[in-house]
Amino acid sequence: MAVNPEYAGREYPPNEAYEVGREHLRAFAEAVGATHPAHTDVDAARALGYPDVIAPPTFAVVVAQRAEAQLIEDPEAGIDFSRVVHADERFIHHRPIHAGDRLITVLHVDAVTERAGLSMVTTRAVIHAKGGEPVATVTSTLAVRGEDA
Repeated sequence: MAVNPEYAGREYPPNEAYEVGREHLRAFAEAVGATHPAHTDVDAARALGYPDVIAPPTFAVVVAQRAEAQLIEDPEAGIDFSRVVHADERFIHHRPIHAGDRLITVLHVDAVTERAGLSMVTTRAVIHAKGGEPVATVTSTLAVRGEDA
């Protein structure tokens, strides 16, 4: 089954809030080699004016991928995840993510295009704090190999 081009322009409903835990941020920082103390030490983060430890910038992908799962798991979208290659990812940060945040994400499917046997699917995950404050936007492009590719 090919990727459904009619999904371009689709917006999924907000997903359930993601509660950012201090230990999640510490583990992520260790996994990606982010060594700034504000990622692991509450006092260091507070000394910089943050309410708690802050996430490395790429942590936003953890939150975004939860919303992207709505598209990947939608059988009518036609995305066979075993044929997906991650082509691009960009972040716009409005403020750091910190422990204690409750984040809600709305997923937009911005484009579905066909190129040389590949379907290029571009999504935009708009992340807000529970009260509506903008936190980050993650734009991703997936290349989905066709059955002949």
